[in-house]
Amino acid sequence: MLRVLVCVSGGGTNLQAIIDAEKAGNLGDTKIVRVISNNPGAYALERAKAAGIEGVCVSSKEYEKREEFHKALLAAINEAKPDLIVLAGFLVVIPKEVISTYRNRIINIHPSLIPSFCGTGYYGLKVHEAALERGVKITGATVHFVDEGTDTGPIILQKAVEVKEGDTPKELQLRVMQEAEWVILPAAIKLIADGKVTLG
Repeated sequence: MLRVLVCVSGGGTNLQAIIDAEKAGNLGDTKIVRVISNNPGAYALERAKAAGIEGVCVSSKEYEKREEFHKALLAAINEAKPDLIVLAGFLVVIPKEVISTYRNRIINIHPSLIPSFCGTGYYGLKVHEAALERGVKITGATVHFVDEGTDTGPIILQKAVEVKEGDTPKELQLRVMQEAEWVILPAAIKLIADGKVTLG
């Protein structure tokens, strides 16, 4: 069984997509064992609770030094003994200690077709604002492995989404979520659970 830990900072719509996929039996031999948020007010923690999944908050605001927060985050991850860590809208730069401990076992969902509109500063609505500003006709989402760079790890799945005339950033964000993110994130987890995607 693939033990999955999900890290999320906000509303947790991608988390919900994973929970729903697990309930429907679409994640293979997988169990979501813990949800970690850096935000005590994150609705994602409510989603976890409603699904009977343990939710934990590790907030950097509770620690004087960044190193202490990093240690606490790694400890909270280690406690759950995960086989796979899923970053589902986690607005924290992943500490090097976490990446080295769980190398090739951390995946992230990004709301664009990498290498477009990714890297430092590209998150949330900013990605969609940049896509609309550039005038692209196609955008989408990407699931990739996490390494020490920002959105630089090997790509697992991508799905394209049409940009429509007159789209606002929020409209585009919702379409990318519905048509791409909520589809390919559970699909990537299942591929890993089924042993069809591995790294080193």
